[in-house]
Amino acid sequence: MTQETRTESPMTKLARFIVDKRKAFYLIFTAVVLFSAASIHKVQINNDITSYLPSQTETRRGLTIMEEEFITLGTANIMVSNVSYETALDLSEQIAEVPGVSQVEFDDTDAHYKDSSALFTVSFDKEEADPETEAALNQVLQVLEGYDVYSSTQIGRDVSASLQKEMTVILAIAAMVIVVVLLFTSKSYMEVPVYLIVFVAAALLNMGTNFIFGTISFITNSIAVVLQLALAIDYAIIFCHRYMEERDNGLSPREADIAALSKAIVEISSSSLTTISGLVALMLMQLRIGFDMGIVLSKGIVCSMLCVFLLMPGLLMLFSKPIDRTRHRNLVPKINFWGKAVVRLRYILPPIFLVVVVVGAVLSSHCDYVFDANDTDFDNKPDWRIADEKVADTFGQKNTLAVLVPRGDYTKEGLILERVSQLPQISQATGLANQEVEDGWMLTDQMNPRQFSELAGVDIELARLLYQAYGLSVEEYGAIFQNPDDYSVPLIDVFEFLLEQKDKGVVSLTGEQEDKVEDLREQLDIGLEQLRGENWSRLVFVADVPTEGDDTYALLDEIRAIAQDYYGDQVILVGNSTNAFDLASSFSGDNMKISILTALFVMVILLFTFKSAGLPILLVLTIQGSIWINFSVPVLTGTNLFFLSYLVVSSIQMGATIDYAIVITNRYLELKTIMDRKQAAVEALSQSFPTILTSGTIMAVAGFLIGGISTDATIGSVGQTLGRGTVTSIVLVMTVLPQLLMLGDALIERTAITLNRDRAQRFNKGTMRLDGHIRGHVSGFVDGEFKGVLHGSVDALIESKYQERKLPGEQEDDTP
Repeated sequence: MTQETRTESPMTKLARFIVDKRKAFYLIFTAVVLFSAASIHKVQINNDITSYLPSQTETRRGLTIMEEEFITLGTANIMVSNVSYETALDLSEQIAEVPGVSQVEFDDTDAHYKDSSALFTVSFDKEEADPETEAALNQVLQVLEGYDVYSSTQIGRDVSASLQKEMTVILAIAAMVIVVVLLFTSKSYMEVPVYLIVFVAAALLNMGTNFIFGTISFITNSIAVVLQLALAIDYAIIFCHRYMEERDNGLSPREADIAALSKAIVEISSSSLTTISGLVALMLMQLRIGFDMGIVLSKGIVCSMLCVFLLMPGLLMLFSKPIDRTRHRNLVPKINFWGKAVVRLRYILPPIFLVVVVVGAVLSSHCDYVFDANDTDFDNKPDWRIADEKVADTFGQKNTLAVLVPRGDYTKEGLILERVSQLPQISQATGLANQEVEDGWMLTDQMNPRQFSELAGVDIELARLLYQAYGLSVEEYGAIFQNPDDYSVPLIDVFEFLLEQKDKGVVSLTGEQEDKVEDLREQLDIGLEQLRGENWSRLVFVADVPTEGDDTYALLDEIRAIAQDYYGDQVILVGNSTNAFDLASSFSGDNMKISILTALFVMVILLFTFKSAGLPILLVLTIQGSIWINFSVPVLTGTNLFFLSYLVVSSIQMGATIDYAIVITNRYLELKTIMDRKQAAVEALSQSFPTILTSGTIMAVAGFLIGGISTDATIGSVGQTLGRGTVTSIVLVMTVLPQLLMLGDALIERTAITLNRDRAQRFNKGTMRLDGHIRGHVSGFVDGEFKGVLHGSVDALIESKYQERKLPGEQEDDTP
């Protein structure tokens, strides 16, 4: 009597459950995807990169104070080229008449008229973000219509909106490229709709669940979808290729789906660990935008894996017949010629590679990193950046710096303004202490009653009573017991006291006096709202220096030293230059942290994957070499690089492109057990080429599209660097890595960690069906992956996920 024993691994049972319950998963994913699509608008986008600075940095502390205590009215530097001075003067008068414009600065000095170009410094009544300010600016530009105009301003600069338009174009082009690549590398045309459904579902899941973080950065929001697609596309490809292999082995769609999924879950999970490890390293950055990008992209990887594991099996069953009907010949050519060339050059390329890696490491360490996106050498510039550069080239840099000091001592503020304004780099200094009210009087000048009555147009007796009342309110009783005309008070303080008493009805003014006081009130309000807060005073300087660099940082130190002469450590500097300095300070630590942690995480994962201490070194050396080569390119081309590009791309390049190296290494290790090393290397390259071609092409194209289309220097720089790094990794993996594997074979074997305790010794007679790994004697020695039927005597080490045995004339054997 024949008895059958069927044993299934837990992974096969899980795969069978997913495939059999596919309709339930259809309903679940439909509901979740609809919810996610409806939740996308709930995600808040943060356009301010400075908000991700550590809270203890000077820039972050200063910005917080300014947001709480001050307003910043809109301003614009508008340059008109090829215009005479008389015409420019007439235009300035027309601009001043535009509703919403409070002031226009223009004269015949080099600061405003130079080389037939006029520079109008326009101030507005409202804050930068106020719609009325943007409307007023548009009217100003209408006045200048027909002239050669360059407007340098933050007003109306909606970076997020323009990015969304650009990323929509990028995503559309990327989708077309992906479809073409998938059609070329697929075995059936109907695989592509399955891929697209899975990708769209995963993208919507990730985008729609970002609301759980409250706010994400504009950088993350812009590139997350494209990077998620590029990073996670491998998972769907691995699963689909497994499914097609099982179908080619004669299994039915259901059984092929189950068998493929049971294998793909482990393979994909292992592959994702290297990618996620790079993103985890990114999340540990001191600059919190790294956490923002890392957590969103990690969630995207998880969403992609869930869609592949839970949704895609059902889709393959649903499309199984169309997939079978639309099969086509393999369009990816065999590249044995390439593998043979690589093998022949195995003693030539590795030494060259090691030299290039050393040179790349040295050069990349000298890369000129910049910390203000507007300073990047980026060709695809938006109109506003072109305008900024035109104005700077003609009239010099307009680098604005705010100095915050404790409120209350106008004399100290005046001394700081006077000393700093004498520095040769400073073109403008503004504070309450140098705001002229009338006839040379400044807001903070000391005034006696007679001087105040003349300035404010009030009666002298009223002025004396006002001074006495003020002295009583601040407990300065000398104002009462001495001659009031000898009592002096800062103009700003006594004027505010007058307005307070007037508003209370204590002081009554005549019509002419009322008009004069209201005019002064308007001037006072403009100055106070921008320059004096509840606890701090703000001094604003404009310097003709770049945003960053040694000269700029030396100027910051000089200004800080002057202010500290009067206020000690209670001085805070804020501006684009201090922001660049703080970012530069955190970069060195983040740079080292990400490089070490990413390599360490990946090496640990590879150690457990390949059970060899030497093999991870060869793989990481290959990818780290590609990273060094990638970041030596800016040095060789004499261009700079935005610092965030290095931090983001180095972690993604190591975490994601290491998968290419893993694919080839896995193939090589399997093949060398049944053929010599040269043949194994040639065949490994040929078998791995379709996977690397598909994944690598998509990631490289995604990067180059972002870099070529986006006008945002931050995102464009990341895209360019990612595309270049992916291509570099592919080239090294397809050339140097197989050579290192062959030459380092002895190292790999000697550092191997044998973990065979879980492999049971089997002694069976009869017929055994298995799907797994076998090593030993089967009427001859066998070592390799085997799918089929063995008949005879077996004496071997077996690792099998599925077995079915027939033992004639014997009791059922429960051996696992």
